[in-house]
Amino acid sequence: MNLPSLRALGFAAAALAASALVSSAQIERLDLGQMVAKTDNTVVGEIIFKKVFRVDHPVDGPDLFYTTLTVRGRSLVEGQIVQAEVTYPGGFISAEEGVYNSEAPTEDETRIGNEVVVFYFWNDNMGGGVAGNMLQASHGGIYRVVKTPQGHVTLGKGDGYAIDKNWKLVDLDQEVTRLHDQLAK
Repeated sequence: MNLPSLRALGFAAAALAASALVSSAQIERLDLGQMVAKTDNTVVGEIIFKKVFRVDHPVDGPDLFYTTLTVRGRSLVEGQIVQAEVTYPGGFISAEEGVYNSEAPTEDETRIGNEVVVFYFWNDNMGGGVAGNMLQASHGGIYRVVKTPQGHVTLGKGDGYAIDKNWKLVDLDQEVTRLHDQLAK
C-alpha cells in the first residue's frame, strides 16, 4: 500500500472509532425533574477557568478533545459554596487543533466571567479514560444567568430542555432543592 492509502485507512479507522463512541449518544428531552434525577449536583456560579485538553487512547482512538469549565459558586442542591470542574466532549486548543462537537455548549455560553447554572454527574469514563464531573446532556446542562431589574434570571432554552423558559434564579434554586429532596426520600 502506498502512503496516501495508509493515511486514508488510518483516517477511516479513527472515524469508525469516533462513531462508536458517539453512537450510544442520544438527544433526550428532559424536564427539570428528570434532569435533577440524572445529576449529582447543580451549581450556580461564575466560570473562572476554561481548559481544553487532548487525549490519545489506544482503544478509543487519537484526537479526543474535552473542555473543562471551573465554576465557582453555590450548590442549588445543598446550598454550600463549591468550586466544580465540569467536563464535556469537544473544544479547541488552538484554531488548528481541536474538534467541534454539535452537542457542546456554545463559546458564548462558556466564556470566562459568565454566570451559569450547570447540571453534572460523575462519569468514570467519558471516553479515552477521562473521568470527572460530566456536564449532563451536553449543551442542555448549562444555562446562562443574567442580572435584570427584577433580579437574577436563568435563561431558558425552549421546549425539550430542563429549563425551557426563563426562571427567576431564586425560584429555580428552590425548585431544584425541592426536587432533589423529594428524590432523596
